[in-house]
Amino acid sequence: MVQSAYSSATANVHAALQRIAARDARVRAWLHVDDVGALASAQALDAPGGAKGPLAGLCVGVKDVIAVAGLPLTHNSPLFTGFVPSEDAACVATLRAAGAVILGKTDTTEFAAAGRNAVSANPHDLTRTPGGSSAGSAAAVADGHVPLALATQTGGSTIRPASFCGIHGFKPTWGLVSREGVKMYANSLDTVGWYTRDLDLCDKVCAVFGLAEAAPLGPQPLRIGVFRTPWWDEMTPGGKAAFDGVAAAMARAGVVMVDIAVLPEFEHLNDDHRAILFREGAAAFLGLARSRPGLLHADFHLRVDALASYPDARLREAHDRAAAARAGFERAIAGLDAVLAPSAPGIAPLGRSPGEPKFNQPWTLLHAPVVNLPLAQGEGGMPIGVSLVAPRYADRRLVAAAREIEERLGAARPSA
Repeated sequence: MVQSAYSSATANVHAALQRIAARDARVRAWLHVDDVGALASAQALDAPGGAKGPLAGLCVGVKDVIAVAGLPLTHNSPLFTGFVPSEDAACVATLRAAGAVILGKTDTTEFAAAGRNAVSANPHDLTRTPGGSSAGSAAAVADGHVPLALATQTGGSTIRPASFCGIHGFKPTWGLVSREGVKMYANSLDTVGWYTRDLDLCDKVCAVFGLAEAAPLGPQPLRIGVFRTPWWDEMTPGGKAAFDGVAAAMARAGVVMVDIAVLPEFEHLNDDHRAILFREGAAAFLGLARSRPGLLHADFHLRVDALASYPDARLREAHDRAAAARAGFERAIAGLDAVLAPSAPGIAPLGRSPGEPKFNQPWTLLHAPVVNLPLAQGEGGMPIGVSLVAPRYADRRLVAAAREIEERLGAARPSA
């Protein structure tokens, strides 16, 4: 299903509901579909004098750790059964103000963190995971239920599902999109992102959220760093072939590819990410662990126990090294338009696990904007994406570079 921001909003909602009715019993992307509310919003937009905006009539799925007024907010946890917020999260309110229609809530790993996995399936192979924690949002966009869905990323929860599902996933620079009304996990890492099936819509959403307009790329060829990361040996053979195939195709298309052997402090960043994640996660879940311990999954009690496992000195070291690495990364890539890196070690695993976040966490800790490009395939034709990464606050320039790469590659996308 393809929707235009200028189509009838009511027609868009009907088309989305028909697609969900036909497919979601198997894909299981949605926890709650608000057919009545979505149709009412659409009819108000279509009425004479109805408010219009850059996303007018576009149907949106919202990850169920983000508040939507009048809809259940479960966090996929038994602790929040029956909870219905009265106000939209800031990111949802922003989309509504731009004319978007909120269709419902998509499945998620519990609290977008750990515990219970989403039940959503990968639309390309229902036996495989769409990735987590933003499982339902990725599946809903990949299967054509909606053209846009909100996600979050604390480790790799936006980019990795985009890789597994063969769609565009965008994680903005940390702090540029408000997290008011979104479940907090790790304050230094949590980032609201989104999924789309094309980069034009991705850039339009960037503009709606107030991200600065991109500086022109200029007439000179794109210069892209190729960084295989310290964990290249942990890539699957198909994952390696897919990544190398994309890099080679970009070179053939006239992009200047520059190998990057190392980046400052990069080999430490996964360990530092874990220290920050667990200590800040302990703060986020301490209240539930103390007040309602019985229904809180054991994974979250482990995070609270991290208050003892990661002492203050280790947390200070992790934050200081991350701060140095941010500046070091940006110095190291001066003169490049972006960096190409793996989005995931290979295709989506069997089952419903979130997947390996090792290739995403360092960029999250660096607060860098990242876009997944669905440019490759692996075993059985399953998608494998690649990450394009830019310096902080170069979000829309990153999208512009990604768009130019896709235009250069055209329909002849490489496969493993």
